[in-house]
This record gives sequence, structure tokens and C-alpha cells, in this order.
Amino acid sequence: MYFGDERCLAPDDEQSNYKMACDTFLRAVPIPPPNVRRMRGEDDPSEAARLYAQLLRADLGDPPAFDLVLLGMGPDGHTASLFPGTDPMTGDAELVRAPYVERMQAYRLTLTPRAINNARHVAIAAQGAQKATILAMVLEGPYVPTTYPVQIVAPRGGRLTWLVDRDAAGSLRAT
Repeated sequence: MYFGDERCLAPDDEQSNYKMACDTFLRAVPIPPPNVRRMRGEDDPSEAARLYAQLLRADLGDPPAFDLVLLGMGPDGHTASLFPGTDPMTGDAELVRAPYVERMQAYRLTLTPRAINNARHVAIAAQGAQKATILAMVLEGPYVPTTYPVQIVAPRGGRLTWLVDRDAAGSLRAT
């Protein structure tokens, strides 16, 4: 199991994606600990990104070939740690990068679109009425990935599946 992004925090911090994954999933399934390949958010961000990219290349090739990447879409159209206001293609060749997210005043670690889009299957989840307008803009509006970074997700030769509840789909045009 690999991670798509992480906050630059200790793995036991309440805001850590790794901790959330442990608390909600990993403690309930029999995945051997060596098979859980977390991003080291507690390390220097640039070094952590470089080392995770190196790990991905060693385990999965260059670019890595994931069978499945599961992402969420945030209420602002972000995915992984690709946030509005920056070009999601920045540093794409790196596979993993460590952007400074100004509005959060923090560094994050994230897979780049190159790593995400090489997956055989990408699934994006969106839940709740607070995401309805953004989801409609992402799926039915103009292609503006600096505004809606989730639009950059387009698996090359793979499949993209959106998992949305009725509330999130509430502003989509009926087809």
C-alpha cells in the first residue's frame, strides 16, 4: 500500500494521513507492516519527496505502475496535495514533490500527475452537498487545472471512475 499525499507531520500526529489510514483501515486488515509504504512527513519535505520517488521507482518502475489509485476531491477541487492556484504539472517528472501550500502555511508531500496518471485504474471519491457545485464545474465546466487540479487526473491507457453520492452529484446536469 502506497500513499498519494501526506502532511509534513509526525506519523502519530492527529492530522497525519498515515495515522488516519491506520486508525480507519490498516488496523482492521491483515496487511503486513513492511507492505505499507508511507511517506515520511516528519522528514525534510524535499528529501522525503525524493526518497519516496526513489522507493516508487524501485518498487514499481519509472513511472510507477499502480494497479489502483484511490483519490478524493476536496471542496475546492484539489486532489492529493495538488491545490488550486498552482500549476499541478509543476515538478511532474519528479513523481513526488513537496509543495508549500500558502493557505495552509505548510509543506505537503504529493504524487505528481505523472505518477497518478500511469495507474491502470484511478477512482476519485466525492461526497456531500458542499462539493456539488465544484464537482459540476470539474466535470462539466471548462478545463482549468490551476483552478480545479483534480481535472488533471486522466489515466493514460487506464480507467477513471468517479464515486459520488447523490448530494455531491446534485448540481450535475441530467443526461
